[in-house]
Amino acid sequence: MTGNTAHKAPQAAHKAPQAAGRHINVKRNGIQRERKRNNLLERKQYSSEKNSSTNNTRMKRILTIIAAVMTAMTPLKAQNTTAEHNLEVAKQLETFSTLYNYLDMMYVDTLNAEKVIGKGINSMLASLDPYTEYYPESETKKLKRMMTGKYGGIGSVIAFNFKEDACVIEEPYYNMPAQTAGLKKGDVIVSIDGEDMKGKGTPYVSEHLRGDAGTSFMLTIKRPGEKKLRKMKITRQTIQTPSLPYYGMLTDSIGYISLVEFTEGSAKEVRHAVIDLKRNGMQSLLLDLRNNGGGSLTEAVSILNMFVPKGMSIVKTKGKLTKANREYKTGDLPIDTIMPVVCLVNGNTASASEITCGTMQDLDRGVVMGTKTYGKGLVQTPLELPYNANMKLTTAHYYIPSGRCIQAIKYKGEGKEEVVADSLRKDFKTLHGRTVKDGGGIMPDVKVEPDSLPNIVYYLSAAGLDSTMVMMEYVVDYVSKHPTIAPARSFRVSDADYEAFKQKAINDGFKYDRESERFLKDLIKVARFEGYYDRAKPEFEALQKKLRHDLAAELDYHKDIICQYLTSEIVSCYYYQAGAIENSLQYDKQVREAVKLLRDPKRYASILSPEKTE
Repeated sequence: MTGNTAHKAPQAAHKAPQAAGRHINVKRNGIQRERKRNNLLERKQYSSEKNSSTNNTRMKRILTIIAAVMTAMTPLKAQNTTAEHNLEVAKQLETFSTLYNYLDMMYVDTLNAEKVIGKGINSMLASLDPYTEYYPESETKKLKRMMTGKYGGIGSVIAFNFKEDACVIEEPYYNMPAQTAGLKKGDVIVSIDGEDMKGKGTPYVSEHLRGDAGTSFMLTIKRPGEKKLRKMKITRQTIQTPSLPYYGMLTDSIGYISLVEFTEGSAKEVRHAVIDLKRNGMQSLLLDLRNNGGGSLTEAVSILNMFVPKGMSIVKTKGKLTKANREYKTGDLPIDTIMPVVCLVNGNTASASEITCGTMQDLDRGVVMGTKTYGKGLVQTPLELPYNANMKLTTAHYYIPSGRCIQAIKYKGEGKEEVVADSLRKDFKTLHGRTVKDGGGIMPDVKVEPDSLPNIVYYLSAAGLDSTMVMMEYVVDYVSKHPTIAPARSFRVSDADYEAFKQKAINDGFKYDRESERFLKDLIKVARFEGYYDRAKPEFEALQKKLRHDLAAELDYHKDIICQYLTSEIVSCYYYQAGAIENSLQYDKQVREAVKLLRDPKRYASILSPEKTE
């Protein structure tokens, strides 16, 4: 693709394919602790003509790549004249070439040209913006996976289990090799094609599970509660990470679609969902774009085309090169241009998803609800480099129908950036005359904060934070004892089930970082330093007693929200991602507010009405 992708905003560190769309208020991604392993450089003495010839050839190839990168970047930094700029490029390349030749010839160890030069290229690009990236030949598959959402593998989320010192199956995707082979949550990955996976982190294991579609491998697992290891032959296939993990009816007339990314085929999935929901009586729609980091711009335009008339201008891209300037219009007949639509958004709604909700807002076609979006108004273009290398280069800003760009951060080069101040944000008008602002993302028409997440729930649910693995172990044990459960929407753990979980957490020694205790300790240190502690000592001691850790009491106090998470984890084992989302919607504060709005036509219309002027 050339310039038609508004790529995802930076997220937390990448894990093996995520379970897309698990919404229970603000469920956070788990923190993966990986063991770093250093590669020893092979010490070789520099030898003469043979090595010199090899090194020169290698250097020529590397400089070709560097030249291509710098040529592509030429417009990014203003120069007095083209001649001066070209001279400066030639000087810097010659300096770099000479420097590296000295390193290659005289450095005590033999250099890995790809790694050394690659780090230099990455540092250069990192000084521009977080989205401009270099992909050597060895990483071209990574770029393809990001752009298409496809990869060859087994289709499963994996997580590191600290008690087992190995990766385990977290959640298999429905109807994918992992699921069809019979893999279940909690299965410990012992070996892949005979290679021991003990102590290996998720990136390492994930890369070994992946491979070309059609290839097979032997997987050895240890299932909890079983002494004998299980071996199975699994054939990889092309995995399409689900961009639309769930849709359904919230009420007799309100439909719901969870869209978690814009990859190839997303628009087709949304179209199918909309048509199916209308057949089932949908008269209004809740489009959930929370935690959607974006993706394909053209997919976003196609999705918007379902709700706005043909021929409407959706987005314009503007860059320094003429070919970067483009206007995207709807080209097909819509499905429904009248049906009320609410777009749910949050701080992780970015890029193509901001184009979607921003266009709905600018055209007064739907109400945006939630919290302020990420603010990514940049477009990246994939470029081919010599020797099968690639680069993803920021080439343009995008502008939605009102004419505004919602980019929140100005990247000034050399690693410098500046957040657009509220006072500098300019006013623009929607189709019906409502005031909206540029910079800083999309401000919702109706602000609704999600329910806060207690710290204890964060530690229980986030992979890598709880060394006892109490929630995973409880869920695995529960599933082994219950062949079936109630339908996804209605299932909930019983009081007896929760009491059993509570006792397990206490017996296993579950601990978490209690913020109140930590802040109090810091306050006491400051008070001692400033000489106030002795004066307020009784108050500090009384407060310490009140804040003393009582796990049983805390588990009781946060029972309702812990039950929600526990329920979701159990449901996902039986009904996968779709079931977990369906179950969680009943507890979702923002979803409830959206339903209220869609049930109130007068309020909905008033939000989209033009502002009254005196």
